[in-house]
Amino acid sequence: MDVLARGAAQLGIQLTERELALFQRYYELLSEANRRVNLTAITGYMETQTKHFLDSLTCLLALPPELAAPGAETRLADVGSGAGFPGVPLKIVRPGFHVTLIESVRKKTDFLRTLVAALGLEHVTILTARAEDVGRDPSHRERYDAVVARAVARLDVLAEYCLPLCRVGGVFVAPKKAPVVEELALAAGALKELGGAEARVLELQLAPYLTDRVLVSVEKVRPTPERYPRRAGIPAKRPLGSRAGVPAVQGTAEDVEVPG
Repeated sequence: MDVLARGAAQLGIQLTERELALFQRYYELLSEANRRVNLTAITGYMETQTKHFLDSLTCLLALPPELAAPGAETRLADVGSGAGFPGVPLKIVRPGFHVTLIESVRKKTDFLRTLVAALGLEHVTILTARAEDVGRDPSHRERYDAVVARAVARLDVLAEYCLPLCRVGGVFVAPKKAPVVEELALAAGALKELGGAEARVLELQLAPYLTDRVLVSVEKVRPTPERYPRRAGIPAKRPLGSRAGVPAVQGTAEDVEVPG
């Protein structure tokens, strides 16, 4: 895990031997499970360190300092978690986080349960559910300090998945492949409608590990209207910022993990 350690140091994160051992075990479990179940197209040792583990850790840069601090007990939801990215890497380096992994595909949540148990992670909840359904559940709606989603969908669709889960004063974070100008333009109205502030973009400088990545963050400034999220499947079919010729689901350099 030397590549991960060097990349994390650029983020200001000094990984301990215990944390590196957990990431090593994570890689081994992921590789083993991926032979039986299609969890990720990225399986190489170096690529997993950078495009999965390191990319997940960058989310800390977009969180307010009080939420990202090593001792924080931040309530974090990971929407479309897939094989655990970015929620599990964040939990490894911030053990105080209370993390909820939301994924609609059961074979993936089965892997997540095995992974969390094998790594000995506490205060991790795994939901086999659609993001739209979780967002309407009173036990989860507007309960999270931070909501993250990686390689799931276009920003206007992501906003409807994520902002209903975020408390007022919390933040929604999406790692994205640059450039994001068009996505931001399409999402501006949706963010406002869903209770979010104007999106902020943080360009990452992590050469040679990650060279075309940005973090989009949106502060939740007002409660999300009760009519959102719409029923399962509608946000992707009829995005709030949709226009002709632009697909709702947009992949990145990684896999596309679509809730549902």
